This record gives sequence, C-alpha cells and structure tokens, in this order.
Amino acid sequence: MAKGKVYIGTSGWIYPHWGNGVFYPSELKQGEWFSYYCQHFDTVEINNTFYHLPKREVFENWQRSSPENFVFVVKASRFITHMKKLKDPASSTRNFLTNAAGLGKKIGPILFQLPPFWNLNLERLKEFIDYLSLQKIIPNIRAVFEIRNPTWFCDEVFKILQEGKTALCFADWPDLKIESPVTADFVYLRRHGSTSLYSSGYSQEELSRDAEQIKNWLKDGRDVYIYFNNDAHGWAVKNAKTLKELLSQIRKKPL
Repeated sequence: MAKGKVYIGTSGWIYPHWGNGVFYPSELKQGEWFSYYCQHFDTVEINNTFYHLPKREVFENWQRSSPENFVFVVKASRFITHMKKLKDPASSTRNFLTNAAGLGKKIGPILFQLPPFWNLNLERLKEFIDYLSLQKIIPNIRAVFEIRNPTWFCDEVFKILQEGKTALCFADWPDLKIESPVTADFVYLRRHGSTSLYSSGYSQEELSRDAEQIKNWLKDGRDVYIYFNNDAHGWAVKNAKTLKELLSQIRKKPL
C-alpha cells in the first residue's frame, strides 16, 4: 500500500496582525505575503470564500502565482451551507464550483462547514453528496463536512459519508469532542485553538499527539490535511511549523 501524503498549513494567509515580524517581515508589502507564505507551506485553506465568492480570474491568479505542487483547500460559500442548507445542490453550487475550478490541478478538498443551529437532515445530506459525486465541474472532488451540531454525529451520517467517499472534518470545537470514524481515503483536521477559540496555541505535547496520529493515517495510505485556524498572535503559523518539524522527525523513522 502506498504511503499517504501530508499537507500542513493555515486557514488563510492575509492577517494584518501577522505583519511586523510576527510572520511576515516588516518591510514586506501585503501583495508579497502570499509568495512568502509559499516559501514556508505547500498548502492553504482559503476561508474568505465562505463570505464572498471571488471571480474565477482570482482563483486562476492564485493558481499561476503558487508553486507547482501547491494545494488549495476552498471553504464553500455560506450560501450553500447556511442559506440553502445543502438544498438544490445543482443550482446552489454551480457558481462556486465553476469559479473554484480556476485553481486547476492545484485544487484540494472542498470544505463544507454546516451551521451549528441546523439539526440533522439525512435526506438533504445524501442528496447533496450524491450530486457532488456526479457533477463534472470539478471531477473526483474531495469533499469534507465540518459538523457543528451534535444531532449529526450518528451512524447514519457516517454511513452516508463513507458511501460517498466523503470526509468528516476532525475539528476541536470545545463543546463537540465526539469520537468519530474516518469516512474517506483521506483525513481532514482543523485546529481552532487549544483552550480559547482562535486565540490560543497548542503545546508541544498536543502537537506530538497529532503527529503520531497523522503518522498512523499515512501508514494506512491516507492523505492527511491539517489547517490551523488559531490566527491570533500568529499561533497558527507557529503551530503549523512545529507540527511540520515533529512529523519530519517521526518520518525519519520507518513508518
């Protein structure tokens, strides 16, 4: 069995508080930040697409201005997940997928973050995933669902995800620490903050546990994507770099 690949990055790269040496050198203009980011990471999770859908030309520009093996994860528009609540997938996803397809071969998983106030709807979920598997705008799409309502954590949902080869996002929301299975041939993790959402960092011990678990998934042949969303004080960058170092040390040993 082939070993999986690991992708470690942050949830976005344009944070003003990352300037002045927190991550970006003080003399660096914001227009040069992405190029600098790409020198340190080979993947990023684009978050602002949840609030505003860029034109296809913007995605195409990101594709052109990034290294050959760079991978973009795109967070789906809230119109799809929060307003339509996965209803009418063919029409609700058309513009989003068409524009995101501008990333070409550099497009990675698409992240669908479900609203915390929406209770379980198995029929809507299955219809949506079935459509994703059939649509041709982004063939062989890798879809991920970040669930934030406890009613969705059930065997019926896990089965639908498994049958659709769709991943369940492993996120560390403080009120949703629920053991869940791997449902796809890849694994997706989001790290929102250890003790305080978005504004706390992870300890060496916590990151070492992640590194060991990632090692096991890679050994099983699964690709692993992990993104740090704790942007305050530059924690996301610091933690992502540390995790890369820990995994590098672990992977020097036989998997």
